[in-house]
Amino acid sequence: MRVEPLRGYRYAIGTSRDVSPVVAPPYDQISPATQERLYAMSPENIVRVTYPRDDRPNAGAPARPTANQKDKYARAREVLDGWLARGVWRREDRPAIYPYIQTYRVGGQSVTRQGFVALGEASDYTRGVVLPHERTHAGPKKDRLDLLEATRADVGLLFMLVSDPGGELLRATAPSGEPVAEARDLQGELHRLWRITDEACIARVQKLMEPRQAIIADGHHRYETAVAYARRHPEATEKLMAFFTLEAPGLTIFPNHRLVHNVASFDFDDLMDAARGWFDAGPLPDPLAFRPANRVIGVVSGSDAATLTLRAERFDLVAWPPGTSRAWRELAVSILHEGLLKPLLGITDARLDARTHVDYTADQAEAVRLARAGTYQAAFLIAPPTPEELQKVVRGGELLPQKSTHFYPKLLDGLVFYRLRE
Repeated sequence: MRVEPLRGYRYAIGTSRDVSPVVAPPYDQISPATQERLYAMSPENIVRVTYPRDDRPNAGAPARPTANQKDKYARAREVLDGWLARGVWRREDRPAIYPYIQTYRVGGQSVTRQGFVALGEASDYTRGVVLPHERTHAGPKKDRLDLLEATRADVGLLFMLVSDPGGELLRATAPSGEPVAEARDLQGELHRLWRITDEACIARVQKLMEPRQAIIADGHHRYETAVAYARRHPEATEKLMAFFTLEAPGLTIFPNHRLVHNVASFDFDDLMDAARGWFDAGPLPDPLAFRPANRVIGVVSGSDAATLTLRAERFDLVAWPPGTSRAWRELAVSILHEGLLKPLLGITDARLDARTHVDYTADQAEAVRLARAGTYQAAFLIAPPTPEELQKVVRGGELLPQKSTHFYPKLLDGLVFYRLRE
């Protein structure tokens, strides 16, 4: 992976280190309510560029714009240009790479994740430098490309994973001194940013990164948008990326639990009877305390709850998709999809793609609450992929089933950004 330093744009350079009011989560993590909350935090919150509102009457419905209406992408460009003209966001005087540390809490424990921000080359997957782990969809890519064409602002950090078993990359990008920016995200987690401008240090990082592949953790649509943009603008082949190591502490992956709805004649007891041909059923007295394991799935429906454990002798008899590897089949989400949702509830890949029968949440307590309340017919609680499982599947040339991972915490937009072709 070829990486380059950048002269990043940052907010309130030299005046304020705390930039909490102007940062935002990635655009695909922003609900309408979150968007309104971010807009209210500051008139200079980066969400006005990364996820601009469509303020036309009946926005979202087909309408013929009037002469004085501008689309949201043009408004995002005007907002950004205004900020830069007033010096709200200013460009650094020297190229740098930016150590980035997140400190957060999981299960009552404080966790630290260290990485760094730099420009990485956006190349086609066929080159094998960057590896995806999930499929993308056309709609979000068009939206991101239209925004990028309008603003030329590379604002959204891609979350990239690289292998660093000896810890050399971690040591080479370790920060020193005080951070240049810090912020609390909407969950209260702490994000801090430093600068490394020493040319010898930057060259060392570039040399260490050169032979490494990178796996996209979060940001597939934005990465593929960058590749498409580079095809149109060959001089702009770089993308703003944050690199974290696979082996270091702090790589927290939550599962996306499945919330099932619209299944005709769904009945918990009927599901258990059908599942017993393949799974061992057990009690689940406290779904909130349940810790799913690879072949153990929790099922909650109203006041009912149980565990289902795929029996070893039935594993190879599951109707696995042709060509899938043993590593792919061993994933908890694969066992759920291929062993339960498809054969027993009729939730096919097409229905998963259409989002007509399954919703997702990384919050186990929320999944249990919604299933208990009857908002959904059932919640299926699963284990997340481990970093080792993720690597094995992706490096084998496969994609994980959709919505397999939820990396926590998300990276923040607005700590630093880059303007293309500058």
